[in-house]
Amino acid sequence: MQLLTEKEAAERLRCTVAAMRRWRRERRGPRFARLGRLIRYSEADLSRFVDECTEATRKKPFTIT
Repeated sequence: MQLLTEKEAAERLRCTVAAMRRWRRERRGPRFARLGRLIRYSEADLSRFVDECTEATRKKPFTIT
């Protein structure tokens, strides 16, 4: 399993390291591992995060009742 640093994860998601830190603090970003003082992200968790965000923002089809 390959673990990514904060900077590498931010680059993959095309966001800032500050955004990654804010998401961690607010408990709304991708899952992460804390190894002592180090923060690491797995590629699978980043992919899962993107998939969950995509599903959450997908519009429901409009139906007439």
